[in-house]
Amino acid sequence: MAGNGKPKFAMYWAASCGGCEIAVLNIGDKILAVDEAFDIAFWPCAADFKVKDVESYPDGYIDLCLFNGGIRNSENEEMAHLLRRKSKVLVAFGSCAHEGCIPALANLTTPEAIFRAAYLNNISTENPKRVVPQPVTKVPEGELHIPVFYDRVRALDQVVAVDYIIPGCPPEPHQIWNVLEAVISGTPLPPPGSTIIGAGKVAVCEECPLEKHEKTITRFYRPYEIVPEPGLCLLEQGLFCMGPATRSGCNARCPRVGMGCRGCYGPLDGVEDQGARMLAALASVVGVGTLRDEEPKLEPLIEEVMETLVDPAGTLYRYSMAHSLLQRARVETGSSAAGGVR
Repeated sequence: MAGNGKPKFAMYWAASCGGCEIAVLNIGDKILAVDEAFDIAFWPCAADFKVKDVESYPDGYIDLCLFNGGIRNSENEEMAHLLRRKSKVLVAFGSCAHEGCIPALANLTTPEAIFRAAYLNNISTENPKRVVPQPVTKVPEGELHIPVFYDRVRALDQVVAVDYIIPGCPPEPHQIWNVLEAVISGTPLPPPGSTIIGAGKVAVCEECPLEKHEKTITRFYRPYEIVPEPGLCLLEQGLFCMGPATRSGCNARCPRVGMGCRGCYGPLDGVEDQGARMLAALASVVGVGTLRDEEPKLEPLIEEVMETLVDPAGTLYRYSMAHSLLQRARVETGSSAAGGVR
């Protein structure tokens, strides 16, 4: 602590939607306790702070920094290094900082393809000169510089050392408050080192109240295609649910209202690839053939079922692409590939 003795708080928004910033306000009137307990050292979403303010702080000046968002461009990376240097405790806050989340699904394609879709082939964009963003642009007054757009999105801990992770898209208010209250009260936190805090240790299925049976399924449905039977496991009804492969802590908020878990709390401890873990879980509920059937007979039947799962990569890795074994699509570099991916 420094100055008046109150701990210094910072929050930064990198490649994300901004929902994590709003989630902090969802702790309700407890935000007044946060304001009373902390001095805000940097929170550009909430007040007029400049990067030069942070640069002027001594190293380690900020006691607690919640960093939300993945690392999409050079500015995100520069801020990650700056806030790591200025912070005693750096927290990867939310799914984008934790696992890459929705921004990291762009790792399935290339920057060139993204720019074509956003600036050239978009029906709502008028761009007759077919201009796309460049890191440096010369103008009569000099040079304009914008951040370099990276070829893949990375999680925060793939760029700098992270002390703690608070998962969720966004984290639930009770998670946020439990962590902030611990800091305010001086309650010891677990040893740092990319440690998950504020979440559970078991799968979402363990805290889900929906009744589970040994039922098998022969196809998957999208949420608009059927009305699920109340009180019964969604996955067993053919509605995709990442509950078996996702860390608990959200109180199964989505399955409770008929929407399958999408995996935003990330994988369980010891699981290297959340999507692969979920594929293993799906193998136990897909019901085709018999135990006596040979593999050549079963394979097309299994493929028929899996073809009803729309966008498998985007579904299985919606929140965890950056940390998955895939990390990004392999880019063909030959002249005939024209920047394609496979």
